[in-house]
Amino acid sequence: MAKKREPFELGGTQVVAGTQTTVRLPVARLYTDTPVDLQVEVFHGNKPGPVLLVLAAIHGDELNGIEICRRLQGRINPKALYGTVLMVPVVNVFGFIQKSRYLPDRRDLNRCFPGSEKGALTSRLAHLVTRELVSRATHILDLHTGAIHRDNLPQIRCNTDDEVLMGMARAFGAPLIMHNEAKGSSLRGYAARAGVPCILYEAGEALRFSEAAIRTGLKGAVNLLRHLGLQKGRLSRGASDVASIRSYWIRSEADGLVLQKVKLGQRVNKGNILAYLASPHSQDTLPIRAPSDGIVIGITNIPVTNEGEGLYHIAQYAGDEIEIVNEQLDEFLMEYA
Repeated sequence: MAKKREPFELGGTQVVAGTQTTVRLPVARLYTDTPVDLQVEVFHGNKPGPVLLVLAAIHGDELNGIEICRRLQGRINPKALYGTVLMVPVVNVFGFIQKSRYLPDRRDLNRCFPGSEKGALTSRLAHLVTRELVSRATHILDLHTGAIHRDNLPQIRCNTDDEVLMGMARAFGAPLIMHNEAKGSSLRGYAARAGVPCILYEAGEALRFSEAAIRTGLKGAVNLLRHLGLQKGRLSRGASDVASIRSYWIRSEADGLVLQKVKLGQRVNKGNILAYLASPHSQDTLPIRAPSDGIVIGITNIPVTNEGEGLYHIAQYAGDEIEIVNEQLDEFLMEYA
């Protein structure tokens, strides 16, 4: 008779193999003395395997990842799981309550890892996540969206020179893979230094649900479970292996109204007009042109701007690789139209 797998311990709770348990890790208390907990959904499989940590809402106003986690819970059967999944649908509980990117101390959680037990509130939360979750993980999926009034095409960000990360990115199957090295005090930056492979899924806009972003993220998360061997099953049809070589923001050259001429996911060529800038008090317009060939992967959704604000995020590709990406993007945009 096979030996039963040992329970998974988190926060003093023993999670029996083949079961799902909600573990609440105390974070702090509100002014009202109401406790604030980090709620972790633990799926502990009957068979040994990797420990995948799935995090959403490190920025409290980024909602798509929360819904991805909610749907993903219904796709995991701990009795048939090889390994363990740790899922935190809302990391930044304070920001989520206030519909804010930040915590009450006005700090960005994704600039505070690994954190400090005796630091500011944001640093203490980062320390809790690092100590209790990142330290137990073999792989990490970090779910994000664009900022307020900025929409991002579904994309995986990782260091594409790393074979393990690139394997995870390809398996996920988002329409775009962006080369982005993990640096500084972000979760990915710390995970890279700690030797824990971490990819970041970015899609949609803050404070908004995007069904295309959610469905792509859910399919990608299931693909990742299968790629890592946590679940059995075939991977869904995914993206090409092509990754961008660089990306950059096109910023407004003046303040005024933004008259958009391109859409998210559109291919542009050098010299194409992306938008016109106009004054509310004049018929004169100033064209904003693409400085290179590329794909529009991020776009502002607010039609007013100050000088220097980002209007378009453009991804560049080597040689003819843009043709491969453009063809696949056309299929994606048709599927999720």
